[in-house]
Amino acid sequence: MFMPTPYNNRDQGRIKELRHLIYEYDYAYYVLDQPLIADFEYDQLFKELEDLERKYPALITPQSPTQRVGSAPLKTFAKLQHKVPLRSLNNAFDRNELEHFDQRNKERLDLSKICYVAEPKLDGLAVNLCYQNGILTQGATRGDGQVGEDITHNIRTIPTIPLQLRGRNVPNILEVRGEVYMPKVAFYQLNQESKLKGEKPFVNPRNAAAGSVRQLDSKITATRSLAIFCYGIGEVGQGNIPTSQNRVLMQLKEWGFPISPYSQLVCDMDECWAYLEKLSGLRSQLPYEIDGVVFKVDDLTQQNSLGFTARAPRWAIAYKFPAQEVSTQVLAIEVQVGRTGMLTPVARLDPILVGGVVIRNATLHNESEVQRKDIRIGDRVLVRRAGDVIPEVISVILESRPENSTPFVMPQCCPVCNSEVVKDQENTIARCSGGLYCPAQRKGMIKHFVSRKAMNICGLGERIIAQLVESDLVKDPADLYQLTIEKLSTLEGIGEKRATQIVSAIEQSKKTTFARFLYAIGIREVGETTAQLLAREFGSLTALMASDEEQLQKIPEIGSVVAFHIVVFFRQNHNCEVIYKLQEEGVFWAEDGIYKEEDSHHLPLLNQIFVFTGTLAAMTRNQAKEKIQTLGGRVNSHISSKTNYVVVGTQPGSTLNKAQNLGIAILDESQFQGLLD
Repeated sequence: MFMPTPYNNRDQGRIKELRHLIYEYDYAYYVLDQPLIADFEYDQLFKELEDLERKYPALITPQSPTQRVGSAPLKTFAKLQHKVPLRSLNNAFDRNELEHFDQRNKERLDLSKICYVAEPKLDGLAVNLCYQNGILTQGATRGDGQVGEDITHNIRTIPTIPLQLRGRNVPNILEVRGEVYMPKVAFYQLNQESKLKGEKPFVNPRNAAAGSVRQLDSKITATRSLAIFCYGIGEVGQGNIPTSQNRVLMQLKEWGFPISPYSQLVCDMDECWAYLEKLSGLRSQLPYEIDGVVFKVDDLTQQNSLGFTARAPRWAIAYKFPAQEVSTQVLAIEVQVGRTGMLTPVARLDPILVGGVVIRNATLHNESEVQRKDIRIGDRVLVRRAGDVIPEVISVILESRPENSTPFVMPQCCPVCNSEVVKDQENTIARCSGGLYCPAQRKGMIKHFVSRKAMNICGLGERIIAQLVESDLVKDPADLYQLTIEKLSTLEGIGEKRATQIVSAIEQSKKTTFARFLYAIGIREVGETTAQLLAREFGSLTALMASDEEQLQKIPEIGSVVAFHIVVFFRQNHNCEVIYKLQEEGVFWAEDGIYKEEDSHHLPLLNQIFVFTGTLAAMTRNQAKEKIQTLGGRVNSHISSKTNYVVVGTQPGSTLNKAQNLGIAILDESQFQGLLD
């Protein structure tokens, strides 16, 4: 029978002392970049701690510096839900786009100057670290931004990630965001080892870092010399967080997280551009790969006011450095149809290595772009990875053009469903008009159709919709109403109880309103407010389907673009057939006078125009905008004589003076809330 070695107080005290010393030396080395002792001395202390822990295994804790060697291999990764989503960043590729980002923020905040925190954009893997009472408990990949993979066992092996936070005022729950990367030297050594073993080398440090972090065997991860720079926070429990991005970075550093030594506060576009030029010049000298610079609004209150789009924060942008250019041949030009119906020409290329990645395809964006560059099949072209990521064709090498080449022409009918292809007013973007029918748009169309503001069918999430479409159970929205408990039960992860709930929700959705139905069928440019206007003006679907562009434009809020898309939508036989099928399946709504009475009750702010200035305390501008739109109103960024109300928060800008001069009604936040109520 195994008997643990009894430990004495002296050895127990020495273990605590060694751990504390190693924590401090690690902090000085990895975070402050100021080594306090020689490597040999550090190794001797570390070995002494290992020997003592081997002698007294009962005293080993998960937070000990020795516990970074990895654990038993996993069979698969579990999924972890991020408490606060990890969103992507919008990109800028030139100074005009960067200045437009700055100007847009100034207009939204009604300010003349905004300060930003600038940081190198590492070419690595985004991760989320969760600490409870200062102890590392979970690590996850970014995943889709909502759900990531549980890589805790691998994260613990990275020496620059603190297992236990230092200092005071650590929140009881803290999510920290960072970028795991592989230094250039470590990448080179790893590929040399792979070649000696006859294994396939990694194409670039980012792939090497991502592959290392996602090893099922964390002992392999521990050998890969990974590191991290942290750049932000997610969920925060009890505790105070600084009020600016720059101070957040300083606080992270005090807690023991490595941050970029090149982060800097910049307060105008000239300073931003000077920072970009400095980093661009340093790029080749840095010990790790970067592909650009990230700019974030420094003031967290201003960040909150700016809010988010569906995929990215409005208060941050990634400026991407230009990439290497190479030449190759265009083998073919194919047209792809996206989930929103947009037609995109794609060049099929003779495979070529660009920036460490083999490129076989490159987007040609749209017909106008192809014509402007005059790209043809058989041409020899210059290719680069825009922002080091997206392959694009820069120009044609005309001297190498084949004699029999012909210009590219966008098809007039959808290559997937043969519906009419329509173009926007600028004649640049082409779209398939068969929205309810086109297989390429099917998943996106169904997702929109069942959404809360459309038909409001609960229980049909993105994963289930994908299964329904891929199994051919649903080819158009009308097929939803033919789903049974038996059919749904055949899908992965759906039992009889859930299937019953979904079928019940589908049945309940049959009784709707004309406006909801119009919004649900996904006519381009017809949002909630426009759908409500059309329902009120026409009263019946038959009358709307029979209308022409001239008749539609008699409605003050309906312009030529919206009228065009409505007429084209109902001109497609495929769309009309799906609408008739929906009615045959029992979808109905009250029309004429009954609908108008309901409409007047729900749209008390119809056509009223609002402008905001200053910061609201009880809600963000996005939340306020949604409330106004729900009640039929509109929000503009600039004041004019047509503005009905100016809502004033704290620290208002010049908009307030303009409103007073124009005699426009001014509401403080409490009056605005009263109006909403």
